[in-house]
Amino acid sequence: MPKKPKRPCRYPSCPKLADGVYCEEHAKLMNAHYNKFSRGYDSNERYSKAWRKIRDRYITAHPLCERCLTEGRYIPADLVHHKKPLSEGGSNDDNNLMSLCYSCHEKIHRERGDR
Repeated sequence: MPKKPKRPCRYPSCPKLADGVYCEEHAKLMNAHYNKFSRGYDSNERYSKAWRKIRDRYITAHPLCERCLTEGRYIPADLVHHKKPLSEGGSNDDNNLMSLCYSCHEKIHRERGDR
C-alpha cells in the first residue's frame, strides 16, 4: 500500500517535510506549547508514571464505559476519570475512579462547567 506523500511542516519558515502536520522537531515543541497554554497544566507533571500504571490497571479491569453500561450500552472505555478531582482533594483509589468513553467524559465536564 503506498504511503501518503509528505507535506511541508506547518511551523512558520520550516523547510522540512512531515508525515503529519509538523515535522518531528516542531511536533514536540507544539505539544509542549499545547500542554502549557491550552491545557493549563503539563500532563506529564500532573499524571506521572505511577498514575499511568493505576490507569492501565483500572481500565483493564473495567474495559467498558461505566456510564454507558448503566444505560444498557456496551461502549469500550477510552480513559479513566476521577469522580472527585485531584484538585478538590480526590484520590487515585478505585472507589474514586470510573472508566469512560470520550463522549461521557465530555458530558461530565460540561455538566460541571469545566468546559
